[in-house]
Amino acid sequence: MMKIIRTNSQNPEFKRLVQLLNLDLAGRDGKAHPLSQFNDISNLNYVVLALKEDKAIGCGAISEYNYNSMEIKRMYVSPETRGQRVGEKVLSELENWSKELGYSRCVLFMGSKQPEAGKLYQRNNYNFIEKYGILKDIPDSLCLAKDL
Repeated sequence: MMKIIRTNSQNPEFKRLVQLLNLDLAGRDGKAHPLSQFNDISNLNYVVLALKEDKAIGCGAISEYNYNSMEIKRMYVSPETRGQRVGEKVLSELENWSKELGYSRCVLFMGSKQPEAGKLYQRNNYNFIEKYGILKDIPDSLCLAKDL
């Protein structure tokens, strides 16, 4: 049975999954992967972990983007549990947490070489938006948003 918990970026299981995420993204993107610029996890207060038999199998986080939007960050599901709706459960919890905190929108950035992630977000009513902030300059970046 899967369990969803809320924590923060100091959680060692979150750190472990983020290391796996970074390896996965580096493999997909190669030298074009902007690893350190956008992926600092040192001060994330809103982290969700999916646990199966007390082992973390998925994660995600949110941080304030602007006065009404939270940015979804560091979404990852371990390869052996993909296809089991782990990502949807994590995403749903992040959206619920955003609403509880008083935000009405979620935004996110992803790379074009992440088709599984794109399908997850589109299946959950995220729509493509204009690239924002410093992400405008990354050629294969995609930005999405959802009103909550």
